[in-house]
Amino acid sequence: MSVKYYTHFVLMGDRAGGDEQEFSGVVEVNKPTEVDYEIGDIEALLARNFDLKSCDVKLLSWARLQ
Repeated sequence: MSVKYYTHFVLMGDRAGGDEQEFSGVVEVNKPTEVDYEIGDIEALLARNFDLKSCDVKLLSWARLQ
């Protein structure tokens, strides 16, 4: 079952285009709902979607939508 989260994050570094890019919106995750994510896990998940390293992503907000 997929779960939706509201997220707000910044992409940084040369691979992100040189300038910081800020994003916010809904992310859908196809993992079991009982999984609790650590900040590093979320940053890694977002980074993979942008073909970046997790150190290039700074998570600002992450909240599960009902």
